[in-house]
Amino acid sequence: MTSFNIEDHPHRRFNPLTNDWILVSPHRSKRPWQGQVEKPTLQERPTYDPDCYLCAGNERAGGHKNPDYKGTFVFTNDFSALLTDTPEGGTSDSLFQSKSESGICKVICFSENHSLTIPEMEVSDIRKVVDVWCREFEELGSNEMINYVQIFENKGSIMGCSNPHPHGQIWSSSSVPVEPEKESVTQKAYFEKNGRTLLGDYLAAELEKKDRLLVENEYFVALVPYWAVWPFETMIISKRPVQNLLQLTDDERTALADIYKKLTVKYDNLFETSFAYSAGLHQAPTDGKDYPEWHLHMHFYPPLLRSASVKKFMVGYEMLATPQRDITAEQAARRLRELSDIHYKQQ
Repeated sequence: MTSFNIEDHPHRRFNPLTNDWILVSPHRSKRPWQGQVEKPTLQERPTYDPDCYLCAGNERAGGHKNPDYKGTFVFTNDFSALLTDTPEGGTSDSLFQSKSESGICKVICFSENHSLTIPEMEVSDIRKVVDVWCREFEELGSNEMINYVQIFENKGSIMGCSNPHPHGQIWSSSSVPVEPEKESVTQKAYFEKNGRTLLGDYLAAELEKKDRLLVENEYFVALVPYWAVWPFETMIISKRPVQNLLQLTDDERTALADIYKKLTVKYDNLFETSFAYSAGLHQAPTDGKDYPEWHLHMHFYPPLLRSASVKKFMVGYEMLATPQRDITAEQAARRLRELSDIHYKQQ
């Protein structure tokens, strides 16, 4: 009988951050593809688009006009999913529970240059984005109404990004959202049992194994997590177990900008396209309590599977049973690790 090989045979992997399992089916990566093929966006964008509501000097919804900004620009979302004046209320029936939710949603323009994306920006300019994250996290988190601040970026139309101008968002809410809440529970349980952060121990093990490492600098590591669901899913983890952005030193802020660029350059180089993803920071709640178990990290969930035109669909079994992937985390890491650190447009 053939012995089990994790690179060849179906198996499950455990995600200790969420207490979830995923199914890995590496033998399926050999199957032919006859499904949907996306049309990648190939055209070069101008540095300024008069029809873009995020470009400097242009008008947004409701008659709001952007200033003639340079670098970053932040404003309250004109179509916020959360509002500050939501009245308190809800229902307490065990089968029909509801609760009002308040919050503040903001948009961050990364640059006045409409044509850029994070991998094409200079580290010094990405550092300005990190500084905005820190400033907004501090301001929103100090609001008594806000108990969690979710910073994220959607890149690419196939990830629901409605405007190609380089930008991200911040949704801050009165409750802790589902995914960070899961991570709060698991990290606290691990810390109480071991006296160390879950991701600190996980990162130490990954640095020793080196199987899934992609990019490393003095303060951060980018890797493909062992339990990754998306084909080229990655994480950035701080080497020092900080709870939130405000605990980063000046050098660590620059290092975060540096690894953000290096990882996304590899993404673009993989299929020589502007690589789509949803990415976001996970950090401690902002309810005034101390969370020594929390370890700052950033998730990247990209949809592309085989090329710039073939994406992974989370359907069928994934929606009804368990998330599933074909290419193993180790195979994905090898492909990304071997790519150049220089953007393909500059090679």
